[in-house]
Amino acid sequence: VKKTCYAQHAQVKLIRKKMVETMVREVSSSDLKEVVNKLIPDSIGRDIEKACQGIYPLHDVMIRKVKVLKKPKFDVGKLMELHGEGTKSSSAAPAKVGEEGTKIDRPEGYEPPVLESV
Repeated sequence: VKKTCYAQHAQVKLIRKKMVETMVREVSSSDLKEVVNKLIPDSIGRDIEKACQGIYPLHDVMIRKVKVLKKPKFDVGKLMELHGEGTKSSSAAPAKVGEEGTKIDRPEGYEPPVLESV
């Protein structure tokens, strides 16, 4: 295949069909966190590249845009788990009464001294 040749319209349609088929298969079988983990190393792009080799030789296949079509049901526990906090919220100590900061009187225009290192 020459370097300057293009795929015919029928080939483009077949490639697009394979791409959609591969992406739907990969995304429908996993949750949002797993999908993001598949998108980062671009493993779905490599699968598309392998699936379409028989139709037309592709290279550098990447997914550049992702759109959520159906909003998942909101679950606070799952949201906290995704952000790494899990269900540890019960172990967090609530603020006790009487533990308030003290007010410090400083002169007008006071600036703290400059530190050499942090």
